[in-house]
Amino acid sequence: MSRIYMDHNATTPVDPAVLRAMWPLYEESWGNPSSIHWAGREPAGKIDDARAAVASLIGAKPRDLFFTSGGTEADNTALMGVLLARKDAGRHIVTSAIEHKAILDMATYLEDLHGAEVTRLSVDGQGRHDLDELRAALRDDTVLVSVMLANNELGNLNDIAAIAAIAHERGALVHCDAVNALGKVPIDVAALGVDLLSISAHKICGPKGCGALWVKRKTPFEPYIRGGGQERGRRCGTYNAAGIVGFGKAAELAAERLASGWEDEVAALRDRLEAGIRERLDGVRVNGDPEHRLPNTTNLSFLHVDGEALVLNLDLRGIAISTGSACTSGSLDPSHVLVGLGLTDEWLAAAIRFSLGTSNDAAQIDQVVDAVVEEVEKLRALTA
Repeated sequence: MSRIYMDHNATTPVDPAVLRAMWPLYEESWGNPSSIHWAGREPAGKIDDARAAVASLIGAKPRDLFFTSGGTEADNTALMGVLLARKDAGRHIVTSAIEHKAILDMATYLEDLHGAEVTRLSVDGQGRHDLDELRAALRDDTVLVSVMLANNELGNLNDIAAIAAIAHERGALVHCDAVNALGKVPIDVAALGVDLLSISAHKICGPKGCGALWVKRKTPFEPYIRGGGQERGRRCGTYNAAGIVGFGKAAELAAERLASGWEDEVAALRDRLEAGIRERLDGVRVNGDPEHRLPNTTNLSFLHVDGEALVLNLDLRGIAISTGSACTSGSLDPSHVLVGLGLTDEWLAAAIRFSLGTSNDAAQIDQVVDAVVEEVEKLRALTA
């Protein structure tokens, strides 16, 4: 049975070129990059090269980017780092009700233990933000606004440049979680106008366990992982040299894909998937903004179908998709993102995310369309 993977927003397969770039860090250049002797100099140089490659992918200067253990740490660090650094200016944070849990749970933690006040912006039925609501939420003591560039479940792309301009008018800093946008759409931190931006390697065919946080120069920021002084004191701890080098190679490959028009190619596959399913099935809803979204992502609800059952049935046929974020896949509660859209229970229970990647082609799309139609019809027949 051939296998088809369409859950690339959860993670991506590591590119063979990335593995080849990483292996020497285990076998040859295995020294501690913080050491000043010969064993440390070579991996330190490779980390410098990787930093430049990752920074280039987001239009940033290498010295303003430091590496983390992943997107969650980068998000956590951004919120905590700004709140601590700007505690004299205020403790109010504005974010969105449909952010990743790495933001929402850290915001709750800051409320409970650090006296922060958090405003969570609502969205409309397509997951879009009202900029007037943002303007009304901002206060003189607002220190940070955090809104993601692309929603991991819906694929929605937010107008971060407009959000940043509004926030800066009131003196607030702006953080952007760009983890699921990285490598799928062009990113330029200057064009976005943000002060901090989070990214992760494993979303672009790089290794798990390596992310990065970009912090604009002179942005107030207080590190909370302290120790040996690595990363100019902004994130201490022995370097994950192999992971960082893998991130660098993955960033190079992602830049090449974007330059070659991959964005349009994968959008055409996504549209083929949507059209094929909707032409053959009634009671199918596209969740999210159909216009402003990632080229690889579609979130569909199937009326009178249990989403979990559909995912499991497709898995038995070798097709990997998901009901939402992999980070909350063990939860029995409906997705907070879809709840935020105001969906009724019948649509909530039937939501499925398809997220395409470099391993998918038109033949796979057609196979998945056939399989989805067959399994939906079977599940509907059981409840008829």
